[in-house]
Amino acid sequence: MAMGFGKYASWRYPDQAGVLMTVKMSFETIISRLQKQQLWQFPGGVHPPGVKELSNTSSIQALPMPEFVHVPVKQHTGTEGDIIVSVGENVLKGQALTHSNAPFAVPVHAPTSGVVTAIEPHTSAHPSGVPEVAVSIQPDGNDTWIKLNPIPHYQTLDRNKVVEAICDAGISGLGGAGFPTHIKVAPTKPIEFLIINGIECEPYISSDDRLMREHAWQVRQGIDVLVHLVQPKCVLVAVEDNKPEALQALTIACQEHPDYMVVSVPTKYPAGGEKQLIQVLTGREVPRKGLPADIGCSMFNVGTCYAIADAIFSGKPLIERVVTITGEAVSTPQNVWALLGTPVSHLMAQSGYQPHKQKHQQIIMGGPMMGFTITRLDTPVVKITNCLLVPADKELPDPNDERACIRCGLCADACPASLLPQQLYWYSKAKDYEKSEEYNLFDCIECGACAYVCPSEIPLVHYYRIAKSDIRNQRDEKDKSDKAKIRFEARKARLLEEKRLREEKHRLAAEQRKQAINRDGEGGAKAKIAAALARAKAKKQESEDTSVTAATVDDKKSQVQAAIARAKAKKAATKKAEVATTEEPSPDDKKAKVKAAVARAKAKKAAESSSKEETSTAPENAGESDNDSMTPEQIKKQKVANAIAKAKARGQALKKKETSNKP
Repeated sequence: MAMGFGKYASWRYPDQAGVLMTVKMSFETIISRLQKQQLWQFPGGVHPPGVKELSNTSSIQALPMPEFVHVPVKQHTGTEGDIIVSVGENVLKGQALTHSNAPFAVPVHAPTSGVVTAIEPHTSAHPSGVPEVAVSIQPDGNDTWIKLNPIPHYQTLDRNKVVEAICDAGISGLGGAGFPTHIKVAPTKPIEFLIINGIECEPYISSDDRLMREHAWQVRQGIDVLVHLVQPKCVLVAVEDNKPEALQALTIACQEHPDYMVVSVPTKYPAGGEKQLIQVLTGREVPRKGLPADIGCSMFNVGTCYAIADAIFSGKPLIERVVTITGEAVSTPQNVWALLGTPVSHLMAQSGYQPHKQKHQQIIMGGPMMGFTITRLDTPVVKITNCLLVPADKELPDPNDERACIRCGLCADACPASLLPQQLYWYSKAKDYEKSEEYNLFDCIECGACAYVCPSEIPLVHYYRIAKSDIRNQRDEKDKSDKAKIRFEARKARLLEEKRLREEKHRLAAEQRKQAINRDGEGGAKAKIAAALARAKAKKQESEDTSVTAATVDDKKSQVQAAIARAKAKKAATKKAEVATTEEPSPDDKKAKVKAAVARAKAKKAAESSSKEETSTAPENAGESDNDSMTPEQIKKQKVANAIAKAKARGQALKKKETSNKP
């Protein structure tokens, strides 16, 4: 257990008798012990059979091109990028399919040239198989590369440029959770030990073993780039002692660098775990909820080193990786270069999958300790896919053979994180997540050592994973609720502040009015009020006068129109009378007299109607329209004038009648 960190730090480690001892060691002391092959130990651990000879005896093979590749847009720990291609677009090999400026975003690239046929959810490389967005590409068979931009002179460039190139190449950790590499190569704390992990301790898997044997030089080149970026005091290349060929190849590749130490680590599972390997090599323990950088260490997988060398010296992005295909249900166990996005069905077809050796189809992505069974054969290969295990019946324990816990305590002895797996099992199964967290559930590295030694064959890690997932979901819901509450409280506070400001504004206005009254005196205030009332009355009177004037204008227009109508009617009647008189026949013609009489009657009738219209419409309407503006005496005179006009009209009508009756 770490007691401090500095030039001299205190560490507690078990001696040969298992007693925890506290010693003070400097950097030089640790190096001295490593040179003597004096390593430390981590608690627990198991020794399962390796079964690596199935696949590690032949070189890495290249595969024919699959019919389709399905590239998930997220294959790392962090956030996915934005898709920058569209359906129907022709893409080249190595072309970026996503892009993002987010710190923890890593792009994905087209593993070959072809046509984008779909951008939609596809089966994910996850225990649940829940569909995730993927870019599907149909290869055109040309395998045409984009223009590559290697930077062999990386040492002369600014470090940020090199880190940017690693990020643009889409490199994330190839040995574990897929943490973005460009984040790890830019540490914020000084690093003493740069550790290169070539342990590969899980049974059946041999992809890193074959990579170290065949491409040790490229791995060394990747280490050189990491040293340039991280600036450690020492490089430790760790290889298990059950891989002598890989150990020898890396020793030869690193012999030019005295600061590179290739260390043989005893075979023990899970010695390849990050915290466990750091403890084995340095005796230091990564603190709970801490990072390796907190104790001066940084770790990278050998596959990641190879990918870095490919990106810097060849300009190639990460589009393929070595995958072990093994198990007794395949006729040709081997290691292959698999394009990212290749369906598992294609790898099975190339390795001679024998489904008759399984009662139920079972293909495990990963090893037997930490892997998971895929749900469908169209599941794609991703950046962290290091193995496809296809066991025959009885080759692995049946997960349905779970029996009741007998409380033997073997799981606690095997746990490399010094946890209490039995208690975690009970609380996880009962969904008592508060207790599970009290027993440090999230310190579990899910190595499966506890399940391996369990005589009841309880899949303990399965329960832990479910509990972790539920707790994360609860935390996400709580975070959303807390954020919603914060937004509500912020809105409430904003509304209250606005109300306060309004009230303050009104209060200040009232105080100003009051001060004005006090300054001008009571008489001045009354004068201002009277002036305001007078302005209001004047405005009202102005609007009323405007309406009256408009009405008077309308009345005068109607009077003029009525007078014009009367004049036209009178003129028409006169013309008719003249025509009738002119066309009258001789006295001797009886018919002519009748015709003349009818004409006179019509003329009389027209005259009477015009007289009535004149006396009833014009004078009366005019009088009525002017009554509002005339005095009583004027009204009386108007009535007399109307009566005289009527009498004159009647007299004229009688004269016309008499004239027409004369022979």
